[in-house]
Amino acid sequence: MRHRKTVPKLGRTASHRRALLANMASSLIIYKKIKTTTAKAKALRSYIERIITKARKGDLHSRRIVLKYLKNKDVVKELFEEVAPKYVETPGGYTRVTKIGRRRTDAAEMALIELIGFESIYKKKKEADKEEKRKRKEQKEKEDQKLAETAPPVKEETKSEEKSNS
Repeated sequence: MRHRKTVPKLGRTASHRRALLANMASSLIIYKKIKTTTAKAKALRSYIERIITKARKGDLHSRRIVLKYLKNKDVVKELFEEVAPKYVETPGGYTRVTKIGRRRTDAAEMALIELIGFESIYKKKKEADKEEKRKRKEQKEKEDQKLAETAPPVKEETKSEEKSNS
């Protein structure tokens, strides 16, 4: 019997839903944090937590089972080498869903789903992005300064010269 075995349908066929969840799970494993609608985030949470629980074992059989769901060997490799070892002692609750308000275009409720324990990655990435932006700004200022030095002086025509030319 399948009493109380409801799954979130997400307005899709079964095959489309499986593909959607597999792609979102792959993105979550790669980026450690993704932004999506609340309904998709809640559906993804149960999907990814089952996969991480299987990956915690680390044996060949569990790797093959996970590969059946994710379809991408590189993602499965990252899951087994980086993500799953962090959760070996944790009995569950590997993800966090945070509501972040409504999307402007269609007012859909948005959420951020992230893997717990990878927060330091975000901080490092944010600092690296700030540093990169600062370097690009300095380089642009240097290029503008060089152009200003090498450009010939512009002669401004007065109104009396314009009248005499016509």
